[in-house]
Amino acid sequence: MSLSNPAPRRHLHTRTIQCEGFERDDGLWDIEARILDTKTHKTVEPFRGAREAGAPVHDMALRLTLDRDMVVKDIEVVTNHAPYNPCFTVAPAYKGLIGAKIGGGWRRAVNENVGGTKGCTHLKELLMPAATVAYQTMGSWPKERGVDGEVKPVPMKGDAGAKPYFLDGCKAWSTQGEVVEKLYPMHYVKPR
Repeated sequence: MSLSNPAPRRHLHTRTIQCEGFERDDGLWDIEARILDTKTHKTVEPFRGAREAGAPVHDMALRLTLDRDMVVKDIEVVTNHAPYNPCFTVAPAYKGLIGAKIGGGWRRAVNENVGGTKGCTHLKELLMPAATVAYQTMGSWPKERGVDGEVKPVPMKGDAGAKPYFLDGCKAWSTQGEVVEKLYPMHYVKPR
């Protein structure tokens, strides 16, 4: 399904966010995220001057290194293109996230360490999709490696343990829905 046909318009700006998750050989995980902003037209900026169409307005990246508990073991940020000189000086502030845990309290840790004038708005924003990709990469689905090295999901355990964090987090994972009824029957709640 596609969006409906738009009103007549002119394309001016593109923001691309790319996030990738990696399992490292040392048992840690790397989540890399990049933000790239471009204009479709020539612009004149106050500090960089004339910028051709397609030239990066922003090009910034980060790498979060996490342990299995999603605790930040290291973080690296780089600013390749930005409109102002102070944008290139924010990297040290991000080291303040070492020891923070992705999950409850992550947004607060990000705001305390790199919010406001401590960091960069764009790199700070990039930490949110990077956190989501960490969950997708490290995942709640149990996995095992086959003899061919392929990562394969294993069946979920039917124990009555603690309710997984993602249940009731969206429509698909409603504890009153068919997905939970099939995959986590011990947490299924029959609708009234």
